[in-house]
Amino acid sequence: MTFMKLELAAYKGKKICVAVSGGRDSMALLHFMNAHKEEYGITLTALNCDHKMRESSASDSAFVKNWCDENGIGLTCFKADGLALKTEAAARDWRRSCYFQAAKGVDFIATAHHLNDNAETVLFNLARGSALAGVTGITAAVISNDEGGELNLIHPLVACTREEINAYVAENGVPFVDDETNLSDAYTRNYIRNNVLPALEKAVPDAAKAIYRFSRLAAEDEAFIQAEVKRRGLLKLDGDTAIIKNCEKPLFSRAAVTVIKDYFKKKDYTSTQVDTLYSLQFAENGKKFEFLGLTAYKEDGCISIKKTVLERVEGEVPFSDYICAKSSIYGGQLLKITESEGNFAAFSDKKILKFDFDAIPQTAVVRFMKSGDKFTKFGGGTKSLGDFFTDKKIPVRLRKTIPLIADGNEILAVCGVEISDKIKITDKTRKTGFIISEIF
Repeated sequence: MTFMKLELAAYKGKKICVAVSGGRDSMALLHFMNAHKEEYGITLTALNCDHKMRESSASDSAFVKNWCDENGIGLTCFKADGLALKTEAAARDWRRSCYFQAAKGVDFIATAHHLNDNAETVLFNLARGSALAGVTGITAAVISNDEGGELNLIHPLVACTREEINAYVAENGVPFVDDETNLSDAYTRNYIRNNVLPALEKAVPDAAKAIYRFSRLAAEDEAFIQAEVKRRGLLKLDGDTAIIKNCEKPLFSRAAVTVIKDYFKKKDYTSTQVDTLYSLQFAENGKKFEFLGLTAYKEDGCISIKKTVLERVEGEVPFSDYICAKSSIYGGQLLKITESEGNFAAFSDKKILKFDFDAIPQTAVVRFMKSGDKFTKFGGGTKSLGDFFTDKKIPVRLRKTIPLIADGNEILAVCGVEISDKIKITDKTRKTGFIISEIF
């Protein structure tokens, strides 16, 4: 029997579901797993996805079902009924969603990607100018989706060549069906498979094996760099904001890609955008870069990234509307203004500012920052509100989210930060007011 390099010891006693199309590779994997499941105590099941993109897809799925029935293997079938899967990318996304569903009752989902597939992936990504992460090839991975699902994906055949798989199929009489689209060069990967890789193997014997060794070394290096990002605490997620500390480009780039792809779920980023983020480290504080619906800000020692904040829709609210015993919300934040000194223990994590209640004019409003705003600091000295924020080291990304008490362009209170000298408590104060809000 031809030896196929399948290491199953790591899966002893596990529940494994094999993704089976009916093609040569997936049938070889399912056959091998079925032949060795008792040896390793593996509970074996299978899944099949009918994309309905080919006329023969239904008969291929029926073939898989019949073989699984004959061999006592539980099979979960998925059909893209009513879906218009017109591209390979759309089919891949739908297939991945099926994997997530099947993963709920098993330890691993196994696919039949092999050594030649790995070489095709590396060559494809290399030709597109990929960074190191793109040439790590096909590796096992734990993947999460937006619904909180988790998919533990493995590839037992990844060290096996196409020739080894073909020999195993022939020697063991493994039945399979042919996908006619694999012969078409219309798809880039097919062209690499049918033309580029054979030519490379002719010029450099065992090129696919050499590419496999390279991809494993690249995967080790990439894992080390990613671990270094974590060890040095270069990436912090704070609510809706990601903060990347200033660091060397290889580390910064990994942190930035993690933020863009995994945290904000943006797939269509470019290397130019990552380079621009890195360069932002060397700009003045407050400089920003907008891309993919995100805004990155240069701050002291770091870059902060959050979803782009559109102009606030909240209008100006009369100051008198906030004088109550209850808490109100302005701009999605708690803002309580009261003239009653009560028990504020429930607001121990908030900023409480005291002010001369009678010093607030009747024309005062609650609003956000506007151009031309000025602020007289507590203790004296008037400057633009922007300069005051700079003095207080308030990040640019937060400035338009801070509620203000204003009379025209005169800012009387920056809620959560400071009151103006014009409403400070003096020996003539008869009534004390309290502003309770988020701390900035």
